[in-house]
Amino acid sequence: MTVSRIEARFAQLRSEGRAGFIPYIMAGDPDPAVTLDLLKGLPGAGADLIELGFPFSDPMAEGAPIQKAAQRAMRAGMTLRKTLELVRAFRAGDQTTPLVLMGYLNNVLSFGYSAFAQDAAAAGVDGLIIVDCPPEEATSLADALDPAGVALVRLATPTSDEARLRVIASRTSGFVYYVSVAGVTGQKEADAAAVAPQVERVRKASGLPVAVGFGIRTPERAAAVARVADAVVVGSALVDELAAALAENQSPVERVLQSAARIARAVRDARVAATA
Repeated sequence: MTVSRIEARFAQLRSEGRAGFIPYIMAGDPDPAVTLDLLKGLPGAGADLIELGFPFSDPMAEGAPIQKAAQRAMRAGMTLRKTLELVRAFRAGDQTTPLVLMGYLNNVLSFGYSAFAQDAAAAGVDGLIIVDCPPEEATSLADALDPAGVALVRLATPTSDEARLRVIASRTSGFVYYVSVAGVTGQKEADAAAVAPQVERVRKASGLPVAVGFGIRTPERAAAVARVADAVVVGSALVDELAAALAENQSPVERVLQSAARIARAVRDARVAATA
């Protein structure tokens, strides 16, 4: 399956005339059992694709919520290899929901590109986002991922000009992740009016669906972005819900899934509400 799962899901979204909802969670936060319960529960809560982070000691693109999530995960012993085990366990009960890993290059480089690509595909990973790997340095990684059928999903930003977008689009597959704000995750709010023309630029350059992330924390903001993008990524807000549940001795799974369901409903209904 792999890449074809992503393509099939975006084709389904187009046929339904709506944007997709992509929740982000950190593998191993606060432990593998909670992560697996969240993975199993997110499709029922409305997730169209799932983004699963793997922890790294120096997550340079992340704000405080995801930095702290990575620290909790590493304290729980989470590794990239154990992240793949979680994916494998998730796939035992779900063969249709696309799952994309997101993280940093050191982990994959240490694993070995070829070994990672083969193991990721076997586990059921559909795509990979490497935050700190520019296209100029990604040829060897793409060479390993392509035969395994794992999409290399690249990031575009507000500062990506036309020439840069052509470079970003090269060997990108599945979809393009558009970073809607300058800075790290969870710090600023996305402006749908500013995002709309940028999404069109990225679509034109890549010919691929565009998922918008960074700066989307509320159902209202997610709905606004869903009217102009192919998918909406929400991460820090869900990670914050998990952290709050832990602090208040509540069920993190229940709290995160409830929050995800609220955002999913807003994304699902966004274009209907806009034309009503």
